[in-house]
Amino acid sequence: MLPSSVTKSSSHYFQPEKPWELRRFSHLLRKELPAPSLRPIILLCIGTDRATGDCLGPLTGHFLAKGLKRKKVIVYGTLTYPVHAGNLSRVLTQIHNHYNDPYIIAIDASLGMPEHIGYVTLGEGCLKPGAGVSQELPDTGDIHITGIVNASSSNNLLTLQTTHLSTVLAMSDFITSGLLQAL
Repeated sequence: MLPSSVTKSSSHYFQPEKPWELRRFSHLLRKELPAPSLRPIILLCIGTDRATGDCLGPLTGHFLAKGLKRKKVIVYGTLTYPVHAGNLSRVLTQIHNHYNDPYIIAIDASLGMPEHIGYVTLGEGCLKPGAGVSQELPDTGDIHITGIVNASSSNNLLTLQTTHLSTVLAMSDFITSGLLQAL
């Protein structure tokens, strides 16, 4: 998958290296979540493992799948079975055919301003995957979580290839920990 943009909502920004941010992230996330008995919760981790800057989703999905074994939450998009531009529409159809009124948390990488690299965002509303590289993909998510993996540039595809894995890993760890606390 390719970097995303948000189609509506205000987003909260978090700096994973600050100790109080994880508590704030999980608290705000918990307030947004429905009870799993009311709506099935789907974590839709979008991206590909073939570009360092775009592996935030599948890396996070990989960690979440290991940590959520006993919780009633479903993870789509892992390192082994990524959800990306080539299969996103089919996966969304599967989700909506299999689950009644699913609550989807869309997780994806994004590009932003240089001063926001390494920040994680949480917001209400749909995510527009692929917008950062001019791809037309379906909007998705009741809420969204993004990690700003690098600065937007005139060549965003190259930017994704030259993103530091350590930046992506730190954000993935933060998102995973926050979701596990909130759920």
